[in-house]
Amino acid sequence: MLRRILIFALFFSVAFASTSPSLPEMRLTPEEVNARATQTTGNQIGSSGLAGVQTTVLCGDPSRAGFYTILLYVPAHTTIRAHSHRDNRMAAVLSGTWHFGYGTAFDEGQLKNMPPGSVYSEPARVNHFARTDDTPSIVQISGYGPTDTVYFDSANDPSKKQ
Repeated sequence: MLRRILIFALFFSVAFASTSPSLPEMRLTPEEVNARATQTTGNQIGSSGLAGVQTTVLCGDPSRAGFYTILLYVPAHTTIRAHSHRDNRMAAVLSGTWHFGYGTAFDEGQLKNMPPGSVYSEPARVNHFARTDDTPSIVQISGYGPTDTVYFDSANDPSKKQ
């Protein structure tokens, strides 16, 4: 009986694993990534929503269930207040120095300087904040959507400001 249950469980594990969508084949040079960056749509799903911040989708659709990767372009002298996302995300700093911290309120003392090559996590529903200095930053973020952005203090949410 136990053997039948194990075989049944193995069968369903394999069946479900084989139905998960696979990633598309993709190889992009820096020039090709930059070309995609010019194709931003203004849709900032998964980003701070601040004016000037741009998002380019490299893979998937952050508004739907499934794996996605976005590039976040953040201008110099930008402060992003405490917010969270519903999904777990991993990020890598590609250019500029990104200053990143965790907490429910922007706290300069909690920022860690993240130069290019740095990686960090954005655990689901964990508030975090960031800032750029004199140079813009590009951050690559991957997660499993759908994603969203929820500001800890709704008064800081740019989508709610007129």
